[in-house]
Amino acid sequence: MVKQTAGRNQLGDFAPKFAQLNDDVLFGEVWSRDDKLSLRDRSLVTLVALMAQGLVDSSFQFHLQSAKANGITQEEIAEILTHAAFYAGWPKAWAAFRLAKEVWADAATPPANAKEAHAQSMLFPIGQPNNGFAQYFSGQSFLAPISTQQVGIYNVTFEPGCRNNWHIHHAAVGGGQILICLAGRGFYQEWGKPAQPLQPGDVVNIPAGVKHWHGAAPDSWFSHLAVEVPGQETHNEWLEPVDEAD
Repeated sequence: MVKQTAGRNQLGDFAPKFAQLNDDVLFGEVWSRDDKLSLRDRSLVTLVALMAQGLVDSSFQFHLQSAKANGITQEEIAEILTHAAFYAGWPKAWAAFRLAKEVWADAATPPANAKEAHAQSMLFPIGQPNNGFAQYFSGQSFLAPISTQQVGIYNVTFEPGCRNNWHIHHAAVGGGQILICLAGRGFYQEWGKPAQPLQPGDVVNIPAGVKHWHGAAPDSWFSHLAVEVPGQETHNEWLEPVDEAD
């Protein structure tokens, strides 16, 4: 479910009903109907509708940022705006591209600088190459132990496009894992369900016995804390790599 508080934050005192409709109906109900259209598709439709009206303001920038978080790449937004320009108007496309370049600016950052910028965007270190588990990852990952006593907490960082294999956290009692997203953009998917985008502040609770994977978006570095939930007879079962289609 999409959670939105902008209406109440900005207009809660002045126009409480409008704020409630914005947060609870538009985003809480319409945007959350992911069984009808994905968040990515809704972002695409919204951007084209706003551009066609010439509404390339702060709301357009917000929806550009949401589109990026929902998986639309720099190449795709460039193609979307170029296509829409022939129907919505060339000047409107110019205005839209100005904001899109700002939102996707990091996509043009050289890889080395992108890694450094990502490291500076979070409190915990990236750590060292995760060579001990490299066989279970597609792409390069990094590992930084944050706590190895009482509860294991590790900062796991993925280079763009990197992801781990499908896997299951087993336990006789308790167990499982909690992901706390720190920086960048990523994805989490449970077997038989659609992948969900992840961004800083998101928390994912993974019960024991659930087959899943997680990793970075194709065009972004991504870091999360992996919290090992205490349990009895715990172990991980690593499975097949994630298919490119998934």
